Amino acid sequence: MFKYKLFIDFLLIFGIISFFNSDINYSNNIVNDSNSISYNFTKEDIVDDSNVEEIVFDGLTMNELINKLDRNLYNELYGKGYLYATYSLEKNVDPYLAVAISLEETGCKWNCSNLVKYCNNVGGMIGSGCNGYSSWSSLDDGIRAFIDNISNNYVAYGLKTAYEMNAKYAENSMWASHVNNYINIIKKN
Repeated sequence: MFKYKLFIDFLLIFGIISFFNSDINYSNNIVNDSNSISYNFTKEDIVDDSNVEEIVFDGLTMNELINKLDRNLYNELYGKGYLYATYSLEKNVDPYLAVAISLEETGCKWNCSNLVKYCNNVGGMIGSGCNGYSSWSSLDDGIRAFIDNISNNYVAYGLKTAYEMNAKYAENSMWASHVNNYINIIKKN
């Protein structure tokens, strides 16, 4: 951090001094005379920001987002924060929304439904293969299919929040309120 601040200070001084004086001298130390300033910096003085993590969602880095999601995923869904985070962002789906819908549809906050346990269905998606509901060979496949469903059938049509999705996604008019309660819990946790 100190080297970074020193480098920024150098750039500020250099810019100000060069505006008033075109004779800048680069040497081993700063000279306090009115005609020159000198500073010798090496490659090590310039901060390598390749290890700085990028903010990916809601002011969080990817690792922070994954950890936040994992703190809110329970039972069979625990440990799937990485998949929810990365695949949701890839598909332009709010990761909090994806997790919140999964929690609402599966009951996994307490005990996952049979749809999750036997069909790998995390969104209550209707289909064939599992007593009128869609089924996948793995939980990861089910999560991806669920996020694809939100992306292709809701977000693609401008329905990006639970309230916007409610009429199309669920018959229960309180569904969006329930999902948003989960979102608020996720944000605070």
